[in-house]
Amino acid sequence: MSESEETFYTADRWQNWLDRVAEEDLDPENEDSARLLLNLQDDTAIAIAKILAAYDDDRLSEQEATDEIADIRDIVLEDVDIADEEKAMLIDGVQTSQVCVFYAAEEYVVGGAADEGTVAEYVEAAAAAEAEEDVDAALGYLVQAGTRIIDGDELPLDLVEDLEYGFVSEWVNGLDSLQSAMADPEVVEEDE
Repeated sequence: MSESEETFYTADRWQNWLDRVAEEDLDPENEDSARLLLNLQDDTAIAIAKILAAYDDDRLSEQEATDEIADIRDIVLEDVDIADEEKAMLIDGVQTSQVCVFYAAEEYVVGGAADEGTVAEYVEAAAAAEAEEDVDAALGYLVQAGTRIIDGDELPLDLVEDLEYGFVSEWVNGLDSLQSAMADPEVVEEDE
């Protein structure tokens, strides 16, 4: 199978995770529950990291890479039908965290890594934009931070800990998963 025919992520894979979340007795304060949600998030980021690696190695064209990213985005961001309101909110948090990952990956493929600032500067600018209620600008800054992370820069964890809860903290959480995936793009086993 050539790389362009490789399946990076499927709707069935996402549905398996959702089924698992639906079946589990989730408590966000419980370590096993938190790990399940993190694995769900990391699994998506790993698929994106594999697409980016294939693109960087010239195994995927720009168009193939952006198409693959878009396919995963469509799968993961589709409305989820889970009756349990709390579980639906937890899945929504995972979906929100991935929004920035998808856009950063697309931006990296189409335009390369941002060359103006550091990851920390972009995260600080995003937090400031969110404080001014400019969510679009906040997302834009974090997309740029994401391209730097894809290019090998580090997300400063001390900065992450100081973020107020909101879109920026959710998106940065996704970028943290992307950073881990870029460093070690191994598949998270669904049955762990």
